[in-house]
Amino acid sequence: MSKPKVLLTRKWPASVEAAASRLFDVTVNPDDRPLSRADIREALENYDAVMATVTDDVKSGTFTNLKPKAKILANYGVGYSHIDLEGATAAGITVTNTPDVLNDCTADLAMTLLMMAARRAGEGEREVRAGKWTGWRPTHLIGTSVTGKTLGIIGFGRIGQAMARRAHFGFGMKILVQSRSPVAADILAETGAVQVDTVENLLPECDFVSLHCPGGDVNRHLINAERLGLMRSTAILVNTARGEVVDEAALAEALKSGEIAGAGLDVFEEEPKVHPGILECENAVLLPHMGSSTSETRVGMGMRALRNIEQFFNGEVPGDKVN
Repeated sequence: MSKPKVLLTRKWPASVEAAASRLFDVTVNPDDRPLSRADIREALENYDAVMATVTDDVKSGTFTNLKPKAKILANYGVGYSHIDLEGATAAGITVTNTPDVLNDCTADLAMTLLMMAARRAGEGEREVRAGKWTGWRPTHLIGTSVTGKTLGIIGFGRIGQAMARRAHFGFGMKILVQSRSPVAADILAETGAVQVDTVENLLPECDFVSLHCPGGDVNRHLINAERLGLMRSTAILVNTARGEVVDEAALAEALKSGEIAGAGLDVFEEEPKVHPGILECENAVLLPHMGSSTSETRVGMGMRALRNIEQFFNGEVPGDKVN
């Protein structure tokens, strides 16, 4: 019996590609570039399965009048706001993701951004590399302490909880959380957290705010000019969720005017483009969407995606089915 034909839309870690080739008849995008909507449509009509990433255009319209050969679209990543889930369901296509394996890795990076912004590490490194550092002095690049401060977490799923544990047990931070649904008392107790009802109630109370909520239209510009205005002038915003959660134009203005003290961003509204106003802000730490970028995590994500595909072709319901 011939193996199912599977397309990898980007290059994956070598060990994952090797595992995929043992299981399936695999084609890898040789250019390692994001696929357009037309490319994705063509792939869905010519392969038995497509393994996509956040960089591919699988948004509204992708599945309109589609006659797919593929019945499964396996996403390499936990977030799937870049996929038209309703359209996929209507077209009879199962969508899966890769949760759990990147929780700790992403929380580690969120904490990295928080620390870098608090201690102005990006500004300091740029100064040293530019040959502008003139030596130690008492008033040079004064940042803010992290230990004992209050961290607000918006979105308290697995990654948000992992962030809370790092902040609370590692730095003695007080944790406030806002989530769409009630958080179990034992989880709050485990992470030293207190749940508040609304974003508006959370923001004024926090020295740091870290975003871990889903992307998509439901949370587009969740952090906007009005809500930035509720934050403390000494506060720092961290985003490792999805770029569209933050209104970047409003954030740039808040950073320039001193309405908030700083930001740490790993995701952006129009990746790989970054709002020019943000690029002008010395008090913003900017990273290239590397929350899951360790070898262990990227391999784990790939293997989890492969497991979903294998389960599907074995006639089982994939463990990470999202529609």
